[in-house]
Amino acid sequence: MIGEPVMLVWAGVHCVTVIYCLDGARIGIQYETFFAGEPCEIYHCVLESKSFLEKMTVTEHTLPFFLPIREVETDHLSSNAIRFIDHLEEILQSYIDRREQVSIRFRSCSQISWTSLRYLSLFRVRLIKELYGNQIGELFYSLPYTLIEFTLEDFECKVTVSIRYSDLILTLPSQARVLAWPLRSAKRISAADRRAQPVPSRLSYAENALKTLSLPEAYAEIVLELPRALKQMFYSQESD
Repeated sequence: MIGEPVMLVWAGVHCVTVIYCLDGARIGIQYETFFAGEPCEIYHCVLESKSFLEKMTVTEHTLPFFLPIREVETDHLSSNAIRFIDHLEEILQSYIDRREQVSIRFRSCSQISWTSLRYLSLFRVRLIKELYGNQIGELFYSLPYTLIEFTLEDFECKVTVSIRYSDLILTLPSQARVLAWPLRSAKRISAADRRAQPVPSRLSYAENALKTLSLPEAYAEIVLELPRALKQMFYSQESD
């Protein structure tokens, strides 16, 4: 972006915002995002007004197409430009946070094709793959990472995890659902149970972890506690 920065530079929780004066009646905004203290993407947005009497509009931007910049423009820019700038910062940084949480947790798994490993050291990639890679099955996510689903398959049950973010500025899920599906080959399942339709059990401890911890931290807690939780689940089923 061409232009000299004015003395309007501030840092949000994780994002640095710089405002530029451009030629004519144009203002440039630069958002520098971070994750875990490391720089990630830099995004730009250009605002323009044909006169002092007309409201500013977004004429250029480099934001991902699936983020609702036009909605933010409609809701905030005409009434409060600072609110527009701040809200866009929240959306961008939260998107990066969600994306990188997924990337750290799953990027090295052989089932997933990733286009870039530039945010992970080779040591961390190897470590994650050695510790967790074989346990992760399918992974699905929406483009803004507001819906994330994956499976864990290296246990006596197949565990399905689904988390949703009700707002683009959230970095912790608003909804989490974790189900353990008994495998028909599990040793504790009787022959009659194998013939019956399997009934999943909810793992409440896992859902609570996902809603209160970052995804990597929650995943680690889920994996560590899963054998005990499955043992209790099987014991409860045998007692019924």
